[in-house]
Amino acid sequence: MQVIPKFPGFDSRGQTTLQMVIPLVLLLLLLLTFAMIMPSLTPTKTLALAGGVVIFVVSFVSTEVALYILIFSMLLSPEFVVGTTAGATLGRGVTIRVDDFMLAIIGFSWLARMAIVKELGLFLRTPLNKPIAYYLVICLVSTLLGSLFGRVDLKTGFFFVLKYFEYVIVYFMVANHIQSTKQVRRFLWAMLLTCAIASLIGIAQIPSGARVSAPFEGEVGEPNTFGGYLVFMMSLVFGLLLAEASSPRRWVYIFLLILFAIPLFYTQSRSSYLAAIPALVSFAFLFEKKHWIIPILILIALSLPFIAPKPAKERVAYTFTQGKNRRDVVSVWGIKLDTSTSERLKSWQEASRDWIKHPLIGYGVTGYRFVDAQYVRVITETGFLGLLMFSMLIYAIFKEAISVLKATTDPFYKGLIGGYIAGFVGLLFHAIGANTFIIVRIMEPFWFVTALVIPGSDLHLLHLRERNYEEQEKEKRSSPRRDGDR
Repeated sequence: MQVIPKFPGFDSRGQTTLQMVIPLVLLLLLLLTFAMIMPSLTPTKTLALAGGVVIFVVSFVSTEVALYILIFSMLLSPEFVVGTTAGATLGRGVTIRVDDFMLAIIGFSWLARMAIVKELGLFLRTPLNKPIAYYLVICLVSTLLGSLFGRVDLKTGFFFVLKYFEYVIVYFMVANHIQSTKQVRRFLWAMLLTCAIASLIGIAQIPSGARVSAPFEGEVGEPNTFGGYLVFMMSLVFGLLLAEASSPRRWVYIFLLILFAIPLFYTQSRSSYLAAIPALVSFAFLFEKKHWIIPILILIALSLPFIAPKPAKERVAYTFTQGKNRRDVVSVWGIKLDTSTSERLKSWQEASRDWIKHPLIGYGVTGYRFVDAQYVRVITETGFLGLLMFSMLIYAIFKEAISVLKATTDPFYKGLIGGYIAGFVGLLFHAIGANTFIIVRIMEPFWFVTALVIPGSDLHLLHLRERNYEEQEKEKRSSPRRDGDR
């Protein structure tokens, strides 16, 4: 795996003329936009704009502070629906979240910083650059063609594709900024703190009797989304627990696992329950020297029917009991499923038939009616080429993470990367019944951790970069000042 160093004197990245021009052009467009909208702003909107300017300045001065702001906004920022793409039954909601605006502001500040600081490149070279680019290009091309032939509303399709680019911005911002293992630890603990706060808010929802959802999601909420996020975060914590040698820190990880598990049960998300199983099983293969893992996993599996809360057990049983006496449900291996699962399976069958009409490039993003399954959605919206590029991206992530796990000997990174891989496996199964890889509340944390794991997790190179930086700083302090410096 190739890791590009980032410290002064150990940086081989240059900045081309194009890399300098792009940020300046984008900044110019932003300033022109502000000049056009300022006269029509209300006092409230003016105050919001002023807040955005403050965040822009803070982000420009310190990328690290901006990333901390982004971490806490991932789960703790409200969202609101601004429209739908089609009818109420077949359409999908178009939502805007506060961290969408914050990410846009932070992204522009990052571009401005790159335009001024020549040593910073536009995109750090990582093993995922090409797969990411290929998939995004297919999404863009399929959407433009869908718009050309009347299958896609261009503004709505563009908005959704822009959301996909949003995750890439998170990935590259973090990858460009990471320079030490201390930063990785600090960012990770900030993410765990965010998850702890979100879990406490989720626990506070339990007495209401409704399904637990992420904070600030309105009356309906998205329990399935929150469940997928919790499975991923619990996998990270479990990986750190398995690799941790310090007893006090182990108790912290155990506490976090219990804290995250409580709202997970009460999300009543069957896709999340399904995702947790392969995520847990993965640890038996990722930490082969920990022979006691398998008995622990068996014990957890056997105890679940007894320790799981009543709503979780009823939700699982509902899948196989609700449709027993109905004729309009789908049967699998002679077992009648509930009406909700049946409707989902029927929509998959219809999508599979309709996909044949546009097999190569698909209907375009938002060009086909809503399907709550990632893989079915990818192939209907972007066709066989889109599914192929998506599969290449998934394979590249998995391959690089495994290679880094084998290369590192540091316990912290061993636990972080092992937990990341297990969580990634869980999300792949979660995507069977949800649009996991386009959901903001799951993908922002996922791509943030991906940037911590894949581009800069080779411990030897990290230490080499740190020593090189420390030696240079020491040399600067010890070298005599010239007369002109006095």
